[in-house]
Amino acid sequence: MLLRCFVPCYPIFEIPYFPLMASHFSISYDPSSSTSLLSLHSQQSIFRSKDKVNEFERTQLKIPALFRRKAANLQAMASGKTPGLTQEANNSTYEAIVDGENNADVFDEMKQRFLAFKKLKYMDNLEHFKKLADAQAPKFLVIACADSRVCPSAILGFQPGEAFTVRNIANLVPSYESGPTETKAALQFSVNTLEVENILVIGHSRCGGIQALMSMEGEGDSRSFIHDWVIVGKKAKESTKAVASNLHFDHQCQHCEKTSINHSLERLLGYPWIEEKVRKGSLSLHGGYYDFVNCTFEKWTVDCGSKKEVSGIAVKNRSIW
Repeated sequence: MLLRCFVPCYPIFEIPYFPLMASHFSISYDPSSSTSLLSLHSQQSIFRSKDKVNEFERTQLKIPALFRRKAANLQAMASGKTPGLTQEANNSTYEAIVDGENNADVFDEMKQRFLAFKKLKYMDNLEHFKKLADAQAPKFLVIACADSRVCPSAILGFQPGEAFTVRNIANLVPSYESGPTETKAALQFSVNTLEVENILVIGHSRCGGIQALMSMEGEGDSRSFIHDWVIVGKKAKESTKAVASNLHFDHQCQHCEKTSINHSLERLLGYPWIEEKVRKGSLSLHGGYYDFVNCTFEKWTVDCGSKKEVSGIAVKNRSIW
């Protein structure tokens, strides 16, 4: 039995019909009728509503790419042409259609999430968001890793307006003396203009940036943007090698992930305007470590009034959630 299928912008072609494949299509076929799907589509355009026609067209676009590819090959063979460049061109067209559908699906989900936020949060807290539109006054500056698995708002529940957030590879804080960076600009703005009361540096398990740092030989490759950045954590790497060189590489990395947080907190105290506010008590520095393997969060606070213990700083109020 043969089924004639119509794909927009492509000729009609014939392929074997297998009952098991019927589940992939929303097309009814009458064996006793010689009417092609082309004429059937024309009838639908006349007698069905516009919505039904659009639904039919979408059905055609959802024919599996592999199925359409084979059909194109059959068409080429029937015309006496070898697949060659024609097949490659057709394949590229089909794949572009499928990729476009997948891309549309991703943004459709994003759209639905945004509309849900708008309805359930924005509209229900309209006065709050109107105030945020005029000015922000966050209590926290959060410095976290750019890793997609480490989202401070999702993990710690920060709401719009509560945390000014900076994300970079391996959640590093460069020294005050180094050149300009986005992180340093965010520090200056959030501390001096927004007057945040807390700075929280969040590290995490299985950090790719820390693994790159620990794998580097010497100063690393100056042609690599990643190496040029993670070298900021060189001191944490040296500290780790000094006390954990006998451990497995994974455990060395885990040690460095936490050590690097404290070195970043120490570097924060090297910014004069941060050190001054900390000394006056108007600004507090905190470290956090998110283990997404076991879903635990460890938090501690820099204690500037005590004797230095780790990485040039003393800590207090350490707890695990």
